[in-house]
Amino acid sequence: MNDRLQQIIGQSGNSREARTGTQDDVVYAHIFDAILEQRLAPGTKLSEEALGEIFGVSRTIIRRALSRLAHEQVVLLRPNRGAVVAEPSLEEARQISFARRIVERAITELAVEHATSDQIANMKRLVKEEQACFDKGDRGSGIRLSGEFHLQLALMANNAPLLNFQRSLVSQTSLIIARYETGNRSHCSYDEHNQLIKAIEQRDKARAVELMMHHLDHIDHKLNLQDDGASGDLHAVFSHLMLDRKKGAK
Repeated sequence: MNDRLQQIIGQSGNSREARTGTQDDVVYAHIFDAILEQRLAPGTKLSEEALGEIFGVSRTIIRRALSRLAHEQVVLLRPNRGAVVAEPSLEEARQISFARRIVERAITELAVEHATSDQIANMKRLVKEEQACFDKGDRGSGIRLSGEFHLQLALMANNAPLLNFQRSLVSQTSLIIARYETGNRSHCSYDEHNQLIKAIEQRDKARAVELMMHHLDHIDHKLNLQDDGASGDLHAVFSHLMLDRKKGAK
């Protein structure tokens, strides 16, 4: 068995879906949480055999869960080579970031219109949990709760297709952050989330949308989505050495 995979998956279990539902719901929720918490890195192989042993279920159950995750584009199913956690390319990351702005704007506008007092109270509790995790250095759980905030916001919007889009975009964003985040890894998302909740509670649609766009700007500014200069071409990578050698030969 892949012991590292077992350790990563075994730490999960905070999702509501992980406590109830069918066997493939349980597997799906645990892996989804592990991706949100950035404990499963992009490119990680998801062995059906290892996952079957971890969860004590058949490969058929594992395949169903992985198929759901593949539908959300956070897992890549490779014929004859097994499943891996997706590795968004630079262009894919840019497209995901663009799509998320459109979806988040629509969700925020609808949340202002439809949010109930109970939902708003639940969001406030969620942000307190998020802040507590970052304060005590539990970055993984803090990131997961930050993603959960955006999923709950989609629930408040009361639009099922948007919620489905959001699940995929939030988990893909977590993979993008894991792969492309640079510089300061500190998070102040809970401050921005609190401001957003206040605008929703006041039914101030323009302010809420403005805050959401600023929040997404903050996420994007911490990512390096420019060409990173990396190459698989050895001649290109070491071209400066070849040039120096040619100069020395003259």
